[in-house]
Amino acid sequence: MPLYESTFIARQDISTQQAEALAERFSGIVTEQGGKVHRTEHWGLKSLSFRIRKNRKGHYVMLHIEAPAAAVQEMERNMRIDEDVLRYMTVRMETMPDAPSAMLQSRASRDDRGRRDGPRGDRFDRGDRPRRSERPAEEVVS
Repeated sequence: MPLYESTFIARQDISTQQAEALAERFSGIVTEQGGKVHRTEHWGLKSLSFRIRKNRKGHYVMLHIEAPAAAVQEMERNMRIDEDVLRYMTVRMETMPDAPSAMLQSRASRDDRGRRDGPRGDRFDRGDRPRRSERPAEEVVS
């Protein structure tokens, strides 16, 4: 069976329990149609990039699904009908990822690349270029 990753955004004024109930309802639709939900990730209430139907925030939920295409179509049809779902997107995948998504990874594991500060504490180290305060007065451009 094909593998899918489906993410939906629910309205901000519903509770977290209601958002989880929506995820369970959509998972139930998939299992009724002969599919299987491998993992459900609740990303929480996050700010939207732009307002959608007068909402500035939304509950994000992602489902990893192994199901026939008919089951995914039925799930998406129910997402379209439900007034609590603002947006949804389903993507077909080649393999199911074992690690949690980037949204669930802890901040510490993403900070292993280190800081971008230079040796003097500057944001960027320009090496041979002197700092503005070290330049002669006639070279300073306003």
